[in-house]
Amino acid sequence: MKLSPLFLGLLLVAGSAVARPEPEQKMQAAVLQTQGAAYRFSTLDLDSADGQRHYRLWVGKPARPAPAAGYPVLWMLDGNAALSALEPAELERLAGGQAPLLVAVGYRTEQRIERTARTRDYTPWVAGLEAQVDPLTGQPSGGVDAFLDLLVGRMRPLVARVAPIDPRRQTLWGHSYGGLAVLHALFTRPEAFSGYAAASPSLWWRDGAIVAEAEGLAGRLGDARPRLLLMRGTAEPARPRAPGGADNEGPARALVAQLQQVPGLEVSYQRFEGLNHGPMLPASLHRVIEGMSH
Repeated sequence: MKLSPLFLGLLLVAGSAVARPEPEQKMQAAVLQTQGAAYRFSTLDLDSADGQRHYRLWVGKPARPAPAAGYPVLWMLDGNAALSALEPAELERLAGGQAPLLVAVGYRTEQRIERTARTRDYTPWVAGLEAQVDPLTGQPSGGVDAFLDLLVGRMRPLVARVAPIDPRRQTLWGHSYGGLAVLHALFTRPEAFSGYAAASPSLWWRDGAIVAEAEGLAGRLGDARPRLLLMRGTAEPARPRAPGGADNEGPARALVAQLQQVPGLEVSYQRFEGLNHGPMLPASLHRVIEGMSH
């Protein structure tokens, strides 16, 4: 799959897209405080292979018994923020639908967003760079493959000990840099999940490094038939603190158009009218959960 000149041009326009989390906020998760009848949460802790990042997984198990094949699973990156976005009534509706197992992949911190760890975990390694550092913050980057190895190789088996899971029905959701990680997972290991939900992915990062990874995706699909839902708010600016513009959706739409040409890949795009970057985190997660509530 070759990158179109139009896409590359639009990418340059959006080269400073917002990716920085909101200012420091404490994690406040009503679903953990109420522990309603629909879902009960437990925690699992583990560390990165190098011992530098410390993860906490909040596993929400439905009250409904598991299907014969196991529960479908919704993996949520930025788990501290994802849990803060969930609402008890939302989980009641979810329990009446597909009732997936919920896994919030977060960090052992009181903060809603763990900036340093997520920067390392959600960004790809870029060949030819003297130092793998984030262009916005200067923090270490390039660790997404190690993170995904941990998720698939260690987190998934740990979760499977808590409840039976269906390996054929697994969705990965992420926002901003988390959306970047979702796209990287799709482009490099399309068989790992059945569904990929990328909200406001940082397509601008390192001059479109993530988009280049889509090259040859058709040949990597094999027997996999994944689905991609790409979401973006119409008020998201092209660069930090800049006003929104009519062409700000261009890179996302162009990527969707190109991925729709990949045989075996189901791609859809949803725009959120009037939403900026921060509000897209809860809105996109609500959208994915709503789709699983039927």
